[in-house]
Amino acid sequence: MAKEVWRFIDSGNHSAAFNMALDEALLDWNSEGKIPPVIRFYGWEPATLSIGYFQKVEKEINMDSVKQHGLGFVRRPTGGRGVLHEHELTYSVIVSEEHPDMPKTVTEAYRVISEGILKGFHNLGMDAYFAVPKTEADRESLKNPRSAVCFDAPSWYELVVEGRKVAGSAQTRQKGVILQHGSILLDLDEDKLFSLFKYPNERVKERMQKAFKNKAVAINEIAKENVTIEMAKKAFKEGFEQGLDIKLEPYELTEEELAYVHKIAKDRYESDEWNFKR
Repeated sequence: MAKEVWRFIDSGNHSAAFNMALDEALLDWNSEGKIPPVIRFYGWEPATLSIGYFQKVEKEINMDSVKQHGLGFVRRPTGGRGVLHEHELTYSVIVSEEHPDMPKTVTEAYRVISEGILKGFHNLGMDAYFAVPKTEADRESLKNPRSAVCFDAPSWYELVVEGRKVAGSAQTRQKGVILQHGSILLDLDEDKLFSLFKYPNERVKERMQKAFKNKAVAINEIAKENVTIEMAKKAFKEGFEQGLDIKLEPYELTEEELAYVHKIAKDRYESDEWNFKR
């Protein structure tokens, strides 16, 4: 049987607002039947702190530190917690909720989509696997994360290597379409990451940062050879093709499509109203 063809967009490095706007535009176009499912790879210029849709900036984020580090800042349309997008491959998957291979529940759809990421890690020679919260306490902790830091918390079908989280993803469903996007960490500056959030006191911050080391890890901390962004793109592009049993066909946006993306970026993701009010 011929494999289903999905679009593949490697959009390169862009601003935080452009990145979120393009994911939203792809969701719109898919919902309108204009485009097939899409897998997109991207990077961030400048490095950016993105926060989850429901996070409260005033309570959780140290905006002075965000500015001192010269970082971009944006609220995602997806849930989850704060992510520092710096030395990573970011991916997004846009596919209809009605797609025959997509389970109806968020958790199971997350597992199916993340199969592509799992295979990508295997392509890099890493022994990644899905961790499922086993106890009632673990499941409860998913509902009430203690930390504003994304990679600090367990979640369903988390991708782990040697017991530590190696990729963080978030999902939203709008207009009958699933948008899942996430970070695959190549390297991580933990001190910078932890400077971006607010804590009750310094002791709590130190304790959380120490605990974080046991929970999350970047690829190049544990890979046998240094993994470059190009190596990661190749491994994960092939991983998505293997994991979702699809063929990816490269696509370039038209001028008209780019103009639509820039409009969403300006109207929503560059606005303080969107980014700061919750």
